[in-house]
Amino acid sequence: MPAESNYQGLGQYSMEKSEARRKRSKYIVIGSVIGLLVLIAAGVAIGITVSKNNKSSGSSSSGSSKPVSDDTTSSGDPSNFKKDPRLYKSFYGMAYTPEGSLLPQCGNSLENVIKDIQLLSQLTTRVRLYGADCNQTALVLEAIKQTKVDMEVFVGNYVVPTDNAPYIRQRDTIKKAIETYGTDHIGGVTVGNEFMLNYLTERGAIDANGPIAAEGAQILIANIQDTRSMLAGMNLKKTIPVGNSDAGSFFNKEVLGAIDYGLSNVHAWFANTTAEGAAEWVTTFFEETNVQPAALLPNKPKMYIAETGWPTKSSDLGNANNGAADASIAGLQTFLDTFVCQANKNGIPYFYFEFFDEEWKVRPVL
Repeated sequence: MPAESNYQGLGQYSMEKSEARRKRSKYIVIGSVIGLLVLIAAGVAIGITVSKNNKSSGSSSSGSSKPVSDDTTSSGDPSNFKKDPRLYKSFYGMAYTPEGSLLPQCGNSLENVIKDIQLLSQLTTRVRLYGADCNQTALVLEAIKQTKVDMEVFVGNYVVPTDNAPYIRQRDTIKKAIETYGTDHIGGVTVGNEFMLNYLTERGAIDANGPIAAEGAQILIANIQDTRSMLAGMNLKKTIPVGNSDAGSFFNKEVLGAIDYGLSNVHAWFANTTAEGAAEWVTTFFEETNVQPAALLPNKPKMYIAETGWPTKSSDLGNANNGAADASIAGLQTFLDTFVCQANKNGIPYFYFEFFDEEWKVRPVL
């Protein structure tokens, strides 16, 4: 599905994760590739393009028409919605942020989240969130309740190294959401997103287990332990796993030793590989850099790929490609055709990056 300059269809994704990250450049390190990258916008034509590999009847993907499932029936019951016949549950999981979930505007809404969940439920049974501000945890859980879909949510708490107030605010918001909706649809609570990546690069360091990393790890581990204590004190009917998300090369061993699961961002495009070789690169990198080291730890945290995808376009012409890694719709299609099918077959847990274009992260919804 073409989705380049005008953000149509199920197209382009943005690498921005928060308002704070848009205000600064950062170093991205994946494997041995180190370089200063410009924040990019890229495409993820999801669902329809993968579905054609699962069922021949689902090959129609022309144009940028609004998905059939975008509207509820005239009854007004969100659980009785029209299904898009082109879509199938092709993905293990999907990275998701409700549109407008940025402070201070908080332009998200239950109506829009319900529409998203209706559509997401036709693509996957799992989503991961990045943070809890703007009441997004409760909005997603309420949307699942109203749509009555099979969906597991990994909720998130975005940790800021220099200010613990955002962590506490989001922790309390998550607690309230769990008290309201219970644990049936919660797969885990993720504390921190690319915390170690940001902590190290802001201090000119790259060693995830060096002395500078040890300082940052203690901040993050304190919040992880605090989240465990909060959940333990709630007397829940099931134990909720507590995890952490970071760039693939930036998992600190002490942090890994303190969590139940890790979410690893692995983007082959940053490694200067071709679209044809991207699926193999992602799988090998994830296995060697994340899965194998985690398996050696006493707690053996389960590792997931938190983000992976392929860009169709860069917002900066100077970064239209990374060596052999060309940003293109054809490259995206190749990656979808190879990685998704291989990962599903081999049982690799992943969250595809990502659900919708997120132009609003650059120009927030008011």
